[in-house]
Amino acid sequence: MALKRLPRISAALLVMAVVPSSPALAAEAAPARIDKAPTDSAALSANATLDRLFAEDARQSMALDPLGALEQGQRISVKQFALLFTPELARRRRDANARTLAQLVRIDRTRLDPGHRISYAVFEDAKRKEQAFLRPEVQALTAVQPFNHFGGFHIAYPELSGAGNASTLASVADFDQLIARHRILDQVFGQAIARFREGMASGVTEPTLTVDNMIVQIDALLAQPIDQSPFMNPVRQFPEAMLETERSRISRELASVTQRQVYPAYHTLRRFLAEEYRPVARQQVGLSALAGGDGLYRLLARYHTTLDLDPAAVHQLGLDEVAQIKARMEAVKRELGFTGPLPGFFDHIRTDRRYHPRTEEELAEGFRAVGRRVDALAPQYFLNLPRTPLNIQSYPAYRAKFEAGGSYAQGTADGTQPGVFFFNAYDLKSRFLTGVSTLYLHEGAPGHHFQISLAQENTALPDFQRFGGNTAYIEGWALYAETLGYEMGFYKDPMQHWGTLDDEMLRAMRLVVDTGLHTKGWNREQAVDYMLANSGMGRSDAEAEVDRYIANPGQALAYKIGALTIQRLRKEAETALGDRFDIRLFHDQVLGSGALPMTVLEAKVRRWIAAGGRAGYLR
Repeated sequence: MALKRLPRISAALLVMAVVPSSPALAAEAAPARIDKAPTDSAALSANATLDRLFAEDARQSMALDPLGALEQGQRISVKQFALLFTPELARRRRDANARTLAQLVRIDRTRLDPGHRISYAVFEDAKRKEQAFLRPEVQALTAVQPFNHFGGFHIAYPELSGAGNASTLASVADFDQLIARHRILDQVFGQAIARFREGMASGVTEPTLTVDNMIVQIDALLAQPIDQSPFMNPVRQFPEAMLETERSRISRELASVTQRQVYPAYHTLRRFLAEEYRPVARQQVGLSALAGGDGLYRLLARYHTTLDLDPAAVHQLGLDEVAQIKARMEAVKRELGFTGPLPGFFDHIRTDRRYHPRTEEELAEGFRAVGRRVDALAPQYFLNLPRTPLNIQSYPAYRAKFEAGGSYAQGTADGTQPGVFFFNAYDLKSRFLTGVSTLYLHEGAPGHHFQISLAQENTALPDFQRFGGNTAYIEGWALYAETLGYEMGFYKDPMQHWGTLDDEMLRAMRLVVDTGLHTKGWNREQAVDYMLANSGMGRSDAEAEVDRYIANPGQALAYKIGALTIQRLRKEAETALGDRFDIRLFHDQVLGSGALPMTVLEAKVRRWIAAGGRAGYLR
């Protein structure tokens, strides 16, 4: 989900290896070469040159990505914050990116050692994708839709403004900077409104659906009294060494700025959305309704999956996957003694209270129990375990209605802030106890929490490998992590087995629904009905999922495609290595270099296989 750190399309910009049986999905990509490099002085010089370029780009990127800096716990100035949603920021990013690419191509990659070749390949892929989204013709479609209800700035900012998240609030100066940022929030929202108006003039708008959802989100935020607002969270967790006089002053000023600047800024944004923007927002939910939307969808699919995809072929792959998962569901249905048709069993699961939590605590304890079992079993499957702790908690009330069943919010690289597995306790009758195992394995451990934390904690990697990534790898790993539940014994319980099949069905349906919405003219109700007809989802979850695909085109494709790639690589390793195959070493190879494009991951794992699958090989 959106809480994981990925470059953004709407706020700043958007920053598969297909299974052999589906060649139509993409042109065959040449595997990235990661050969052994010489260790002479020329190689050392090339490595050092590349490292310097990485360091300079990291410094430059943080300066030109204020939200990204906050998400990574970096300090930003008010001047940086004031650049959000401005054409000037996009121009600076485009110029800086072009300079970086020009320097990169001058480095002789044949002189690099294997680890640096991996980094070169990852870096080049990210920079070229970034530059593609910074092209003026693409910005004309994306920058004028600066945010929507799914992971938008208006929702992210409260979470980045308080203690208990990645933002750094360690000194009086940090708190004063926070207050100063709040004072210019109206300016920043005004800049976003200006971009929305550009889109209104050019006929590029958000769908009415996402506008309505944003308005409801803002209303929920403004309904909270000032003293209960997330903007007041910092005063609940002052640094221990801070003087009482400073605590009192900061508390007064933060309450004042929240009441006099922050809330009024949100009121201004709400009025614009409701009175000026909504009347001209588009009725069709898919990108194909926009001039240039088909090309943008392919670009987004390339961004998220790391390959060029044919949407029609992806749609058919989804239909095929749905059919084979349905057959497996039929087997579990019979095991559970249900003799009626599968849609009847879906209704049975939806309506029988045995399968739904009675209280939020019952749902929370279900996730905690899975977490305890994973903690005990993890050393059998992983050489390296994350140091960052993992907390389990429900979504805040102002977010829950618009979220799916769960998500992960990463902790800080130094472990001072834990990762958080969020679960959704809104509308409890639509939540399922059958899915506690598979959801925790995906969003928590060993899914997103392991992958993201291990990358962040690996200081040997350049920052873009520690903190960046692509959806196919990140979500593909998390979906693959769900399948480890078979080996770990979680799905011996038929109901938990049903739960994981239902979630696997979700990822297959995403291939159908995302392409249906954005390339085949599907409407929202058509997409929701398809999901309800082919799974045991509750309506609330199905609606939240579809609203997410509408707001974040192409992202939903990456789960299944990334997971199929990792599963295929594991099968290759098991076949080639036989008794020498060690699942811990395989996972070490997959996770040890951060989030990789699929072709780079393939090349790396295949080199490890060719080297005998040994321990200590390049991570």
